[in-house]
Amino acid sequence: MSRIYTLYIERSLFVDDVVYLFDLGTRYLVEGAEFALVEHTLPPRALGSPLHRHTSEDEYSYVLEGRLGAQLGDDVVEAGPGELVRKPRGQEHAFWNAGDEPLRFLEIISPGRFAEYFRELAPVLASGDHDKVQEIAVRYELGIDFSTIPVLAERYGLNVAVPA
Repeated sequence: MSRIYTLYIERSLFVDDVVYLFDLGTRYLVEGAEFALVEHTLPPRALGSPLHRHTSEDEYSYVLEGRLGAQLGDDVVEAGPGELVRKPRGQEHAFWNAGDEPLRFLEIISPGRFAEYFRELAPVLASGDHDKVQEIAVRYELGIDFSTIPVLAERYGLNVAVPA
């Protein structure tokens, strides 16, 4: 084992648990200060997130199976297996399953602190506590626009798991 790899293992936490934000599955693979690695899943034609903007994190989505659709600022992209989508901090973006098959992709989040957001948000979303959702978003310096859900669903032919 290389010395660099050994040092990283000593400072990181390897986990394997899953949470759901409506249709978006999030399986935690690696959590650390420098980055986190999660695996996201989405059923066919499902919205993963409304338009949002991270103040402090960069995200990189590497597609394993299916078709990832993403709005990155004013641009719309689709990525398939083996392709990478970069979502830099400060850029407004949304993502969805653009295909008729399940989508599975790895997400690298840097720095890694933001990965905890999914764990915190899952039970709050399930309870319908909108004020608490906004409180969590503010704590993570995340600007999120839930009003874009019906617009994105209509524009890209998506199914939405909850009323928008």
